[in-house]
Amino acid sequence: MQTTPALALGVVLIGGMMIAFQAPINAMLGRGLGSALGAAAVSFLVGTVALVALVLLRGEGGAFLRIDDIRPWLLIGGALGAFYVWAALWAVPVLGALTTMSAVIFGQLLAALVIDHFGLLGLPVREIGLTRIAAAALVAAGLVLSRY
Repeated sequence: MQTTPALALGVVLIGGMMIAFQAPINAMLGRGLGSALGAAAVSFLVGTVALVALVLLRGEGGAFLRIDDIRPWLLIGGALGAFYVWAALWAVPVLGALTTMSAVIFGQLLAALVIDHFGLLGLPVREIGLTRIAAAALVAAGLVLSRY
C-alpha cells in the first residue's frame, strides 16, 4: 500500500478518535474493577493479545526473535504508553473527556516541539518558529476553554 500524507493524516485522525473513546471506556472498566491501575493492566493485556495475533496473522512473528538485537532502552515505549492509559482513565471522571484529551494533546505538542527542535530520537531538526508556538498556544487556549 502506498503511504501518502493524506492517508497518514486520515489514519492518525481515526487513531485520535479512538483514543478519545479509549479513555472513558477504560475509566468505566476501572470503576467496574474497582482499580484504575487494574483497568490499565487489563487494557494493555487485551491490546497485547490483539497485537500479537495481528503480527502472527501477517506472518511477521520473526520480529519477536530479533528483540535481542535492539537497544534495551527502546522498550520504554510500553511503559510510557501504560502511564498514558492509566493517567487518561484516571483523569476522565474528574476532568471529562474533552478536557482530558485537550490536556493530552497539549502535552504531546510540548514534547513534540522539544523533540523536533533538537532532532531527538533520530528525527530531523525542525526549528521552533512563531507559527509552531502559535499552534501550541491555540491548543493551550482550547484546553483552558474546555475547562472554564
